[in-house]
Amino acid sequence: MGTKPLFKWSKQIRPAQVEQLIRAEKDVKKALLIFDSATAEYGNGFRHDHNTFRVMISKLLSSNQFRPAEEMLSRMKEEKCSIPEDVFLSFCRAYGRVHRPLDAIRVFHKMNDFECKPTQKSYITVFAILVEENQLKVAMRFYRYMKEMGISPTVVSLNILIKALCKNSGTIDAAFRIFREMPNHGCNPDSYTFGTLINGLCRSGKTNEAKELFKEMKLKGCLPSVVTYTSLIHGLCQSKNIDEAMGLLEDMTTEGIQPNVFTYSSLMDGLCKNGRSSQALKLLVMMVGKLHKPNMITYSTLINGLCKEGKLPEAVEMLDRMKLQGIKPDAGLYGKIISGFCEIRKFQIAANFLDEMLILGISLNRLTWSLHVRINNIVVQGLCTDNDRNRAFQLYLSMRTRGISVEAETFDSLVKCFCNNGDLNKTSRIVDEMVLDGCVPDRETWNVVLCGLWDRRKVREASELLAIELMNELV
Repeated sequence: MGTKPLFKWSKQIRPAQVEQLIRAEKDVKKALLIFDSATAEYGNGFRHDHNTFRVMISKLLSSNQFRPAEEMLSRMKEEKCSIPEDVFLSFCRAYGRVHRPLDAIRVFHKMNDFECKPTQKSYITVFAILVEENQLKVAMRFYRYMKEMGISPTVVSLNILIKALCKNSGTIDAAFRIFREMPNHGCNPDSYTFGTLINGLCRSGKTNEAKELFKEMKLKGCLPSVVTYTSLIHGLCQSKNIDEAMGLLEDMTTEGIQPNVFTYSSLMDGLCKNGRSSQALKLLVMMVGKLHKPNMITYSTLINGLCKEGKLPEAVEMLDRMKLQGIKPDAGLYGKIISGFCEIRKFQIAANFLDEMLILGISLNRLTWSLHVRINNIVVQGLCTDNDRNRAFQLYLSMRTRGISVEAETFDSLVKCFCNNGDLNKTSRIVDEMVLDGCVPDRETWNVVLCGLWDRRKVREASELLAIELMNELV
């Protein structure tokens, strides 16, 4: 029994009709079935044109199906279908989007093979992708190649070149030279040129030069964007000129430029790092009032600042707010709050947050692992000191399950806690596991264990433990 065709096309099937159906189909597999179904009508005189190919290629590229998309390109050549420049550019941009800039160059160089001569637009697109992906050496070679091919400098291409040179502090002077020479090429710097240089200077710690350029920008009638203001605000905060940065925020609003979440977060970061978290919280209220939603960076900044100043209730409130907003806190933020509670000896609350991390499935990574090894051990030791031995033992078991190493001081605390409370079964188990972990109990720990056993007339167990100690010393 034959398969039923997906479409029963009319005899007057037209490329525009096929294009419309493919464009309307959201599922790329179904779109491809429509395309192939139309191809089956070649015997009836139908031919795909550059529009049906273009829309199918676009669908494939959107779903990162690069090989089938390039096969479509080859089919267009075989079927002597003209391939417009924007089809090649869609390939370049798609490869740039998935961080494959070298494939973008490869497709660009294929254009001549397909009898499509690249224009200035193609050169600039590829150049921009290389700079965006930090392929700076390749980008500079490509720029020289552009010049060799007779592509004249434009404001856009020079802006991209300046952006490339601003990526490294060592080449900012070269960026400035190009900036000063731009008028000689008939290209006047625009707001983007100034903004790129100001951002580069701020990232290199040259805030004073950035401020001078900002003044020059305004004198030349180039309106700073929110990005330029934010770059300068961030630079001022990094150089501890917080009040000046706050003044720029006022200037922005006066000139009708609305700060964004990055502007506010930069200011909050500067305030928190300088012990002014109360002002940062006021900025948060202002930001939310302007309908800007705080992001992970905003909350991290505030929680770090509040913990640093010992304002733990406010830090916990921020943690709750971010969870309500649907942003999952990471192990680093929990670590800050747990450390804060440990410092004020609130070990039960610290343990509650460790439990919460497990419930939410927050995993540790390479950067947060050592922090959490330290705080888990501190919390167990603190719980032992507070004689909350059941909680301490549960956390100890959890540490072993998760592969978090137990320190010698933690073993000592657990042994003393359980031995002093007459729980010899748990004491014995902890000592066994301590020895298994290669952590030899010190003399004080052995004295506690032996005294506890002797007092309860368990001479046999005491002698066995003593034998283990002597064997370890002999080894």
